[in-house]
Amino acid sequence: MSEFDSELDVRGLRCPLPILRTKKKLAELASGQVLRVVATDPGTAKDFEAFTRQTGHELLESTRGEGDEFVFRLRRK
Repeated sequence: MSEFDSELDVRGLRCPLPILRTKKKLAELASGQVLRVVATDPGTAKDFEAFTRQTGHELLESTRGEGDEFVFRLRRK
């Protein structure tokens, strides 16, 4: 079993696009499935914390990837 069920690349996109694309992608997943998101906007860390608080989805991981990348794993509620 992989660490995630689907992946979303939002590198190069600025707020609010990473959150909007994530919201759309999560809607395609079943409850409990995990979405891995790779972003380059430094503001996405705080954005995803607020997004998961407001929506009930679970932020499993928020880490710094290679170079200017940020990696997030979210579980759909």
